[in-house]
Amino acid sequence: MIKEQLETRSGSKCELCSSTEDLVVHDLRPAIPAALESTVLICSSCSEAVAQPGSNPNHWHCLRESIWSEHDAVKVLAYRILSALGDHALAQDLLGQIYLDPEVEAWANARTGPAEESTLKVVDSNGTQLAEGDTVTLIKDLEVKGANFTAKRGTTVKNITLTDDPKYVEGKVNGIRIVLVAAYLKKA
Repeated sequence: MIKEQLETRSGSKCELCSSTEDLVVHDLRPAIPAALESTVLICSSCSEAVAQPGSNPNHWHCLRESIWSEHDAVKVLAYRILSALGDHALAQDLLGQIYLDPEVEAWANARTGPAEESTLKVVDSNGTQLAEGDTVTLIKDLEVKGANFTAKRGTTVKNITLTDDPKYVEGKVNGIRIVLVAAYLKKA
């Protein structure tokens, strides 16, 4: 339901780069139930880049438009990405242009701190803690519902994304972003 509302709000485009491919919901407040005001619709490319903003700073030229969004969640996400880029010229230029109301700026600066991150402990089948961006291997065949294929044992899944539930992670298998059960994975 949130995704449908976000698609309506954004015109079925990534709210950061305007791509129409592989759109996913990005929740800025994963500790509370998702709401339209705290979520952003982004493409899988932006989703992967959000996990490691500094890995491809040129991708973020699209934020020249996003920082002017009428939706606070979009501006907060853009601000957080630009802040993560540090001294990069693009980040400094856009951070100088962006305007956030004081409450929105407080939200943007209230990132998930180390104490909150440590409470969400996602472990693989061997009890090894998994982190955002890790590479994992499937330890059993998994039938992917709705995609008509089976992810085979031994398949490597790179650059996983943690979810708000420690039992699950997200990753791309056969070009499709799916949710995987952490207990059926082994850190590579």
